[in-house]
Amino acid sequence: MASKVPVVKLLNGYTIPQIGLGTWKSKPGEVTQAVKDAIDIGYRHIDCAHIYGNEREVGEAIAAKINEGVVKREDLFITSKLWNTYHRPDLVRGALLTTLKDLGLKYLDLYLIHWPQAYKEGGDNFPTDENGKILVSDVDYVDTWRAMEPLVGEGLVRSIGLSNFNKRQVLRVLEIATVKPVTNQVECHPYFNQARLKAFCAQHGITITAYSPLGSPDRPWAKPEDPQLLLDPQLVAIAQRLGKTVAQVVLRYQIERGNIVLPKSVNKDRIASNFNIFDFKLSQEDVSLLDSFDRPNGRLVPMTASYGHEHHPFENDEY
Repeated sequence: MASKVPVVKLLNGYTIPQIGLGTWKSKPGEVTQAVKDAIDIGYRHIDCAHIYGNEREVGEAIAAKINEGVVKREDLFITSKLWNTYHRPDLVRGALLTTLKDLGLKYLDLYLIHWPQAYKEGGDNFPTDENGKILVSDVDYVDTWRAMEPLVGEGLVRSIGLSNFNKRQVLRVLEIATVKPVTNQVECHPYFNQARLKAFCAQHGITITAYSPLGSPDRPWAKPEDPQLLLDPQLVAIAQRLGKTVAQVVLRYQIERGNIVLPKSVNKDRIASNFNIFDFKLSQEDVSLLDSFDRPNGRLVPMTASYGHEHHPFENDEY
């Protein structure tokens, strides 16, 4: 099953499976079995992050499947992310070593700066003042990037990249980088297709990795009046015509666009269904229709907690 998954070649020559299992919001008590199921189904790309609070359990699943002989470490592509409270250059390596220890790995295939905005170091993951406002750090993400680069030379990570960076911020990193970012992992789905950012990143050989590709219907801050991607009548019609689920259609949309895509689920049947997207294609007409769904207010993961931060990526209608 894994062999049918297409790969995307990164600018440094490594390849990444085009579909991966997302683990955001996957509870520690559920994620171990979810990752085991995913590997059995054929996933070879697992997307993790320190802030998800479940890397130890993800690591247990990886170890179990390696010990069972289902996969070897080199068969897997494991991503993690540097959290906002560890942006200070002297903290970057230690944060990575903690992630490696939790995952039970000697190296990561990909390590990302999770967000461009830094938070106050040494306390909670979301440090706040007495009024509940995020306490920020004045660390500039370009200095964080400089601290990421030696990790590649040490063999602790194979590739490094960005997450939630806008065009201007990607450009600032490129201006100082001696090791270029290979991807920018961002929210991406038909209601928010990131066409402008994708085109800009492509000019520099940077791939787009799509998180929340299904519209993140289980996001805690969702409101009843928010649009529900998976119930969109036009998508339902396409899915019925193709004999597929709406989720499969919107995941295939990312594959057709050349993006890497990260559906998240802890349900074995849905994990399997999300993976079953390589036996059909969307027509150019279908892709163009899905492209037209993009909307100005389509962003569903705005990271409002740190609005006002100097380096918040989304506040000024930047892409």
